[in-house]
Amino acid sequence: MYTLASQAQGGMSWALLIVVYAVIFGGFYFIFLRPQKKEQKRIQAMIADMEVGDTVLTTSGFYGVIIDIQDHDIIVEFGNNKNCRIPMQKAAVAQIEKASAE
Repeated sequence: MYTLASQAQGGMSWALLIVVYAVIFGGFYFIFLRPQKKEQKRIQAMIADMEVGDTVLTTSGFYGVIIDIQDHDIIVEFGNNKNCRIPMQKAAVAQIEKASAE
């Protein structure tokens, strides 16, 4: 009789353990993974909406104006000097300010 009751108790503890792990995994998903995917979608949308003439802030902290857009790269002009044009990856853009907003 005692072994039968302990086996029933053991089965219940496994189910409870599985539920606890599911709740922990769900919590980690909503705390860590979901916001990260949301941020990645925001960045991809920002990169897809880039246009020539937009002012950008690079990840290194420089402001510039986009003068050409290619598949994976952009050419950014920094300052008033027309000779300071630097090609960089689209992923190096941290923020975009649309030219039409000015």
